[in-house]
Amino acid sequence: MQKVFDEVYALDKRCYDEFGLNEDILMENAAQAISRQIHKKFKKGSSVFIVSGPGNNGADGVTLARILHKDYEVYLYLPLNDKSKMCQLQLQRAKKIGIIPCEGIKNCDVIVDAIFGSGLNKPLSEDIVKIVEKINLLKGYKIACDIPTGIDTKGNPNPISFKADVTISMGAYKTPLFSDNAKDFTGKIKVADLGVSRSIYEGESDTFLLEKKDMKLPVRKQKNSNKGSFGHSLMILGEKKGACVIAAKSSFAFGVGLCSVYSKKAVKLPEEIMLSKSIPSNTTSIALGMGLGEKFAPKLLDEIIALDIPLVLDADIFKNELILKFLSKRKNLVLTPHPREFSHLLKICGFGEFEVKDIQKDRFKLTREFTKKYKDIVLLLKGSNTLISQNERVFINSFGTNTLSKGGSGDVLSGLIVSLLAQRYTPLDAAVSATLAHSFAAKKFKKANYALTPNDLIEGIKCL
Repeated sequence: MQKVFDEVYALDKRCYDEFGLNEDILMENAAQAISRQIHKKFKKGSSVFIVSGPGNNGADGVTLARILHKDYEVYLYLPLNDKSKMCQLQLQRAKKIGIIPCEGIKNCDVIVDAIFGSGLNKPLSEDIVKIVEKINLLKGYKIACDIPTGIDTKGNPNPISFKADVTISMGAYKTPLFSDNAKDFTGKIKVADLGVSRSIYEGESDTFLLEKKDMKLPVRKQKNSNKGSFGHSLMILGEKKGACVIAAKSSFAFGVGLCSVYSKKAVKLPEEIMLSKSIPSNTTSIALGMGLGEKFAPKLLDEIIALDIPLVLDADIFKNELILKFLSKRKNLVLTPHPREFSHLLKICGFGEFEVKDIQKDRFKLTREFTKKYKDIVLLLKGSNTLISQNERVFINSFGTNTLSKGGSGDVLSGLIVSLLAQRYTPLDAAVSATLAHSFAAKKFKKANYALTPNDLIEGIKCL
């Protein structure tokens, strides 16, 4: 996993104060990083349109124009006045080698957005909105310098954003790039070193970007084993059978030795899934909430709360105040709400009333606040970029795909988590590995991206 930062001003300042670097050196390295991206994808002689703003992000763009000049057909557009000192300096240098800023927007092979970078804390002006709208319509390969223009400090288009094919973040990964609302605008996200290794540049962080290597699959290494060696997961059947069965099938496919469904009534289940009218004594994890509906059995929930085994709570349980019993009496919990369910949970837990749009605009803050109050539980907030949090630390799964936007996908995820819990993963490790497996199984789906079913996803899990 890699570190992510809300802002990097303090990291830049450390370069100046401790390492003897200056803005000029960092800017040259920033521009060189974008230059390398262009050289990698486009032959010399290709056309490059760079639109630069008045601040240091714009100065990066002017520096890039100087670096590319003569090797590429460069057009530098400066629509705003009041240039920063660094922008003025870089513009003087560019003019000395023959660069003359152009008038208006040019349709080129490459479009570079260097209007505004990180730190946007107010809406774009009408003039900039019109420019962004026009350059978004251009067909060239689009590169955002640092952060796409229009993405604010919380990761929201304010009110619109440049739509990049690739964003080159300067120095380190930044939190706003990983909001759900930014996902359609960032494209692929890369990091540019600014003159020192990232291991030196970066400081401490409580936010981390997950990588594929962070997924720890439950590959069996113990040779002297039996089905009991790998745990027993239990799903609690509610009003909607399908959700519970999907979770059970998912759990069984992800390594658990035994999997049961709890129901007082006879229910037809897949052959490999057992039916139980009581909680088996060898149960090592439980999942409830999927398809639970509104009819709760308080005695059963009290019995589950009293057990010292890890739990996954999902879906309908977040709408009922009984969730407070779990939060007050249990530690080894994984909560897996989507944004609407999270809004119910926040209200019940006393955080206030939040619409889904409010949650999506401030996912990182609300996730941290929840796990600050409930330090021991693991919160997995579903989304295009799923957030997993414990004790205010946040782990980002950016591998989410719209292929997963289908009913039952969340039930598969609950089954994966409860399976790993049954196999004695910690709640945090179970949530991290399960959500990564969930994403990579979806990414490997070979058919149309609208066609994925829960059974397809479960089959994909078997092939990781």
